Order: sequence, then C-alpha cells, then structure tokens
Amino acid sequence: MSLSTHVLDLRSGRPASGISVMLTHETTPVAQGVTDADGRFADFFESGGLKVGQYQMTFHVGPYFAAQSVETFYDQIPIVFFVKDAARHHHVPLLLSPFGYSTYRGS
Repeated sequence: MSLSTHVLDLRSGRPASGISVMLTHETTPVAQGVTDADGRFADFFESGGLKVGQYQMTFHVGPYFAAQSVETFYDQIPIVFFVKDAARHHHVPLLLSPFGYSTYRGS
C-alpha cells in the first residue's frame, strides 16, 4: 500500500523541513527523499511497492540542525520497523529535538 513520515521539531514547535530520509528494505536501499515544508514525505513507493519485511528509515538530522546553527547529539536517526501487512498504510512519525527523539506507529 503506502508508507509515509512526518517530522516535527520539538525545539521550535514546527515541522522539520529539508531532512533527507533514506529507506532500506532488509539491506537494500529502496527509496529516498526530503521532508517538505510541512515536515512530511510520502512518496516512498509507487502504488503497490511496499513489501512484507524489515525496513529501516534513516533520518539525516545533522545537516538540518547545522543549517540552523543548533548543536545536536545526533547526525542520523535510524528507525527499524516491520511490515507484516503490505496492503495497509504505514506511517512512521519522528518527534525530534537536538538531544533526543521519539517515534511511534502512526496512522
């Protein structure tokens, strides 16, 4: 079905735009993109591209914070998750700050 993400910068209380996101399935890179002005990226696959298995979504946050002259502990944030039903929509949000982050299974 589909896969999307939304990144919110908890430090500023705003969407985090311009973050590069890389997606791998098992160990193979399958897609990449950049979050838009609303901190979202949804174009990981054309229709039907999502498969069952392990994925890793890697957010390259170092350049995002550097562009704002903000010190950060993280350069990249990898989130590993499993797709058991490829027919469903999967949403992986990231709540971001310079020294911590949180994620959850979105809808």
